[in-house]
Formats: sequence, structure tokens, C-alpha cells
Amino acid sequence: MPLSSVYAHLYASALAAASTAAGGQNYPPGALYVVATPIGNLADISLRALHVLQLADTIACEDTRHTQALLRAYGIEKTSAQLLALHQHNESQAAQVVIERLQQGQRVAYASDAGTPAVSDPGARLVAAVRQARLPVVPLPGASSVTAALSVAGVSGDDAQQGGFVFVGFLSSKSGERASAVEALAGEARAVVLLEAPHRIEALATALATLGERPLTIGRELTKQFEEIATLAAQDFPGWLQIDPNRSRGEFVLVLHPATVVADAGAEQRVLALLLAELPLKTAVKLTAEITGASRNALYEAALALKKGRPESACGL
Repeated sequence: MPLSSVYAHLYASALAAASTAAGGQNYPPGALYVVATPIGNLADISLRALHVLQLADTIACEDTRHTQALLRAYGIEKTSAQLLALHQHNESQAAQVVIERLQQGQRVAYASDAGTPAVSDPGARLVAAVRQARLPVVPLPGASSVTAALSVAGVSGDDAQQGGFVFVGFLSSKSGERASAVEALAGEARAVVLLEAPHRIEALATALATLGERPLTIGRELTKQFEEIATLAAQDFPGWLQIDPNRSRGEFVLVLHPATVVADAGAEQRVLALLLAELPLKTAVKLTAEITGASRNALYEAALALKKGRPESACGL
């Protein structure tokens, strides 16, 4: 049996499973469904997404040809009249068409070319317009290059003194603005997620190299056949690209690890001692960590030592 026929049979089973698993839920008419689609691997589609894409009266999409091919790969047939182009150049106008169809009671799904809509993709203006029209918006979570890259970067809460991460997306294509943006990121105490296209990746690598030994996780062609993931010092990024010409191909997601904060242990101890005199231990530790950027675990041990009257044990913050 040809491979295409095998896939067709598998996805036919997936559509049946989607109907069984998700069909019993409520999908109100007159609602916009924001549907995450795979970022490369067709298997990374949720059963609920398949069900809603079948159910939708209209599918608004970034590129109708791309989405039509995606739908057909899953065995979902939609007429050209059921597909509505909605991209960065016409989002505001197309949003009004979507609102009209929603007001007529249609179920409208929106899918960008890949991943979760409105995250460095069109969709945010559409959602804002639909909400302003007081119509419901339903998220269907799924593939995201941002969370995929973060999940393999190994950035822990202890590494990010301020906690969490910053999603920056694409930096400016202008060299001066890009350099200024990288300079601003040099002191960022949280992880930073960047996106880049293949034709600009060398310029970004050169800019990031100024950050020296700061760790950088590179995700290239995530979920696709030639997926590549590497963690190295930012200064080594240009050389990493040059080793293999193929490394400059494909879409990139980069995780810049948190900047190391050089702590002033004496200042941390003074702040901690002052707060302990007025506040409960856990509150004092939390606030000291937020003020100084020090590790909460180390501060907690120091606070216990201070409470026991052994300040000399707190000097190793």
C-alpha cells in the first residue's frame, strides 16, 4: 500500500476518534474558534482541533492554499467559499467579515500557517475585534514553537532570578535597532525567547555573539525531519552556523538563558535582616529575593540561621 494511502487511512481513523472524543462537547454557533495547528509534524494536531475544523462553517486562515493542503492531509474537505484569507495585510478588514458571519450564527475557526495564532502570527486583531463585538472566542490549544523550545532549554526557576520568561519574537531587521535590542537583553534576568527566519539568522547570530558566554539554546526546524537542538555560549553561535551550511536553513526558535546576577551577599543579608524584623520569615524571604535577585533557597537557609541567632551562618548567600 502506498505511504499516502496509509496516512489517509490513519487520519480517517483520527477523524473518527476526534468525533468520538470531542463530539460530545458544546460548540456553540456564532463563536470564533482559535485553532492551533502543527508547526511541522502533521501528527501534532489535537483531536479537538480536527473535530472543530470539520465542524466549522468558515475557516479563516493566513494562507488559504496552505490551510487547504493541511485540511486535505487530514481528509477534511472544505470548499473554497468556506475558506477566508486573513493575514497581516488585511486582518482588520477580514475581521469584519468574520464578525458578520458570526452574527449570522456561523462557527468560524481561525488557523495561522503554523502553531498557535496571535503569537507572532496574525490573529490578535481578529480576536480583539470579535470580543469588542461581544461575541465568544474559544481557544483550542496545541502546538507552539515557543513552549516547545522552552521545554528543552532546561531553564529552571532557580536560573531565572525574576521567574518566568520574556517572549520577544522577531527583532528588527535593521542592524542598528537589532544591536540596541540585544544590548537591552544583556541585563535581562529572565529567559528570553526569540524567533528568526533563515535569511536573517546569521545577522542575529552576530548580534547575539556580543553576549559572550551567556547560554543560548537553538531550536532549528522543531518537530520536522531535520530538527536540531543545541545549547552553547552565545559567542559560539556564528561558528556553529558556519560548521554546516544546512544549519542556516529552516525556522529558528532561540532561548537566551537568564543573565547571571552578580550578588552582593552583604546587601542581601542586610535586606533580609531588616525584613525579618518586621515580617514573617516566608514573606521576608520572598521580598528579599525580589529585591536582590538572590536564590530563594539560599535566602531561606540564611533566614533560618538568622532566626536562630547565628548570623555567621548566613554569610554564604
